Amino acid sequence: MTNKVNMKELFLEMQQEMLTKLNLIRRHVTHAPTKGDAVEISWIEFLGTYLPNRYCVDTAFIVDHTGTRSEQIDLVIYDQQYSPFVFCHSGVKYISAESVYAIFEVKQALNKQHIEYAAEKAESVRALKRTSVPIVHAGGTYPPRPVFDIVAGLITTSSDWNPPFGKPFQEIMGTLKPWQRLDIGCALDSGSFLLKADGTFDISSTEETLIFFFIKLFTQLQNLGTVPAMDIDLYSQALDSI
Repeated sequence: MTNKVNMKELFLEMQQEMLTKLNLIRRHVTHAPTKGDAVEISWIEFLGTYLPNRYCVDTAFIVDHTGTRSEQIDLVIYDQQYSPFVFCHSGVKYISAESVYAIFEVKQALNKQHIEYAAEKAESVRALKRTSVPIVHAGGTYPPRPVFDIVAGLITTSSDWNPPFGKPFQEIMGTLKPWQRLDIGCALDSGSFLLKADGTFDISSTEETLIFFFIKLFTQLQNLGTVPAMDIDLYSQALDSI
């Protein structure tokens, strides 16, 4: 006898679990900074639970070998396999630019102000200098891999627009410069979006917002492959003895 699993039901239950958690925060946490922190932690826990173990998820600053630092990023998806430096100072994390796959800002509402804010954060990360060195393996050496475009996006609970992804949304997204591009995002109670290569958007149904967002994000991460191996010698030049 063949047993079957209702995959749609499993996906929707995963989505409902996250919605319930965020709705509790929205109703019962009244202090704005505390509410923002609680929502960020919920998203970090969600992605940390469902993404494969190779992906780490944290709030952090991102730095490059010149000492240039991004603004603080609400949610960073990164890999420590070939870029092992993650500095933690007084509870604040600093992650090397080479380690980063994706970055997100987490806000309460999808609107013009928050899109522009997330776009500025994306630009501050994409402007950092990333290194890439050969990787030695049992059969020889892999050449340095080209750095990829870091995925950037915006995660919100709701949208100030109705419809959420209509003309106002598309107009403001169309004004963003290349380094400010937002590739993916969601308004959890309204829908998710994915920017396509031709500049148009794939939009989810309201009922499948979180599932669409997660699957499309995971696909983008898979397509990036592995982060480049950082040039540790360049970072170590900050030391007097090297």
